[in-house]
Amino acid sequence: MMIELTTVQHKQPLEYLAPAGRIGIISLATDFNIEADLKRIYPDDVQFFTSRVKNINPLTIENLRTMAPGISATVDTILPGVELDAIIYACTSGTIAIGVEQVAELIHKVRPGVPVTNPVTAALSAFQCFAAKRISILTPYTEAVNQEIAEFFTSQGYDVLSIAGFGFEDDTAMTYITPQDIADAAVACCDPQAELLFISCTALRASFVLDEIEQRIGIPVVSSNQALVWHSLRLLNYPAAVLGFGALLREQLAVDAARTSE
Repeated sequence: MMIELTTVQHKQPLEYLAPAGRIGIISLATDFNIEADLKRIYPDDVQFFTSRVKNINPLTIENLRTMAPGISATVDTILPGVELDAIIYACTSGTIAIGVEQVAELIHKVRPGVPVTNPVTAALSAFQCFAAKRISILTPYTEAVNQEIAEFFTSQGYDVLSIAGFGFEDDTAMTYITPQDIADAAVACCDPQAELLFISCTALRASFVLDEIEQRIGIPVVSSNQALVWHSLRLLNYPAAVLGFGALLREQLAVDAARTSE
């Protein structure tokens, strides 16, 4: 029996999906949270596409640096041949360990010319938007990693008044910390003189409680994933605010949109 083979022709023009932007995400192989968090925050007309780079537990500065050789190959697997509007390396402590410039260089080896961001670059840009120089920091990390985090932000000209961590070394387990514990720890660790609180780590589910924390401490709160969304949308010239995830996305995107329309 012969099988009839035919080719059908679509009648409608092909749709350009993700009309507001396509973003490539390099996440850690052990990150349990990143896709869920970004899906919750990004507007519907922006889509992200994830590939994972192998990393090693326990989370130490030395182990974080072992990711560097895999970054370029990981980027190469994100929609080959399809134009991306921005690329994110989604690891805060990894960016500090490897270096902002080296991360961008490794990405541009494969995707030259595409705008690149990471949680550190995004957070620093957010600090500038709020004109904040005195900060407190909450992390899931150990004191040894926190020392490196504090020294980095100090080297960038910020006065780190306090830094507290949950003491976790397992990247996946960091996601199991409840949002309520994150909120309560954020309030407890924030120095009264701080102008901004930074919650570090893409694995933490801080996005659920950003508005709550801001209401409780009365200053802006910037988290790694929230900052990544904000900074990448800024790179896309996204024209509207995003509500429900802190003042950064609610107010600063609106400011950017107003400037663009002038």
